[in-house]
Amino acid sequence: MSSIVLPNPDLETVARRDQIVRDLIAICGADGVISDEDGRRAFETDALTAYRRMPLAVVLPTSTEAVAGVLKYAKENGIPIVPRGAGTSLCGGALPLEDAIVVGVSRMNRVLEIDFDNRFARVEAGITNLAISGAVEPEGFFYAPDPSSQLACTLAGNLAMNSGGAHCLKYGVTTNNVLGVKLVTIDGEIIEIGGTHLDAEGYDLLALIVGSEGQFGIVTEATVRILRAAEGARPMMIGFESSAKAGICVARIIASGIIPVAIEFMDKPAIEVCEAFAKAGYPTNVEALLIIEVEGSEQEIADRLAYIASIAHELNPMALVVSGSEEQSAKIWKGRKSAFGAIGRIADYYCMDGTIPLAHLPHVLEQIAEICSRYGLRVANIFHAGDGNLHPLVMYDANAPGETEKAEAAGAEILKLCVSVGGCLSGEHGVGIEKRDLMSAQFSDDDLAVQLRIKSVFDPAWLLNRGKVFPLDAVEAAMARSAAEAAAAAARADAEAA
Repeated sequence: MSSIVLPNPDLETVARRDQIVRDLIAICGADGVISDEDGRRAFETDALTAYRRMPLAVVLPTSTEAVAGVLKYAKENGIPIVPRGAGTSLCGGALPLEDAIVVGVSRMNRVLEIDFDNRFARVEAGITNLAISGAVEPEGFFYAPDPSSQLACTLAGNLAMNSGGAHCLKYGVTTNNVLGVKLVTIDGEIIEIGGTHLDAEGYDLLALIVGSEGQFGIVTEATVRILRAAEGARPMMIGFESSAKAGICVARIIASGIIPVAIEFMDKPAIEVCEAFAKAGYPTNVEALLIIEVEGSEQEIADRLAYIASIAHELNPMALVVSGSEEQSAKIWKGRKSAFGAIGRIADYYCMDGTIPLAHLPHVLEQIAEICSRYGLRVANIFHAGDGNLHPLVMYDANAPGETEKAEAAGAEILKLCVSVGGCLSGEHGVGIEKRDLMSAQFSDDDLAVQLRIKSVFDPAWLLNRGKVFPLDAVEAAMARSAAEAAAAAARADAEAA
């Protein structure tokens, strides 16, 4: 049994399920509504599989107008909404509730417009991350964010969690690559935020929406930046006798002024598992491995790799391998991109997502090992070293009594450690239910109160993705305050009318 508490369902709403399903069919059509138990079961969890809840119903609209109709109906009838892309969330961000309608946008996956001159693409939010690059690749362009799940994850989820990926060191995360969105509010209103160019006029509401985890509305379309692909790119692998030396190497590379496309870190347990899975040619006699990729012309690549190698040689690396072919480069990245799946072959795991200042990397890695050892758990570290986004994979046996709780407790200590050294709870996975009860470790009561106020402005009845992001006791207080303010406003309106 896991330790995270979820909101109790409203039994009256559950009792009205048959009528609600009929109403949803009237909005989305019979083929756009899933109401049978087997069909709904496919949506009962996301990639945080320790938690499962059967949704009241699932709708798969094919237009923004249909999404607006569903949200307006939900608002009028007080029914919670859970937005969903592909369900690859690792923090329970798409976990449904028994009295909630899951609104999935996976059927809204069209490319609507591509403008190469102005370097943007307008797409529906259900498109997969990788498909955006696929649509523009023939003209020599790409979409920069590249989370490991990019083959399956949708732009909708990337927007919700502000996803990054291995190449975010140079190109930034989702928020740095989105120009505008079309958002449906809980009232069913369709609004446009941002545009087709950087720095749109007015308040920067776009930065508020990206990373809001479905708390403010459902994004159905987005305008994203597309970039001209580099002339070439090549990774190198550098192995060290300790994680501390690998951390020092990362810090020195960044301090030198060179910004590689990516700097990825793997410790020995991760190296061994990924090499066994992908046969990528990773050195297995080292304690820590850096995968560093640079791009540019052949001369630029050679010069930058040589300079990085000179930095590494000061630390006496145990292995230094520069990719000699596209095939070898593909294998190197296959191993890294397959890491989560490779670990999943040998154990259940709990994936953390804390971010830290790079200078604290050696200390934090030592503490992570100590924390997991204290709980009797193994850990493999795989992360984006360039920007300090850690992904410790705490391994456990989900079928053994008490193991899930131990993994969660160890994970909570790791995330609190990240915050204590000046980092934060999440770099790209989001808060969801996983980190919800840790929010007070990073934010003061006043900080949380401001965030809760903003949520109440967009969603006064708290129907959108209820039970996520904010601690439940804080949510209850915010909902009570919002209801009282609404009642007072209604009373004033009545008095003025009289």
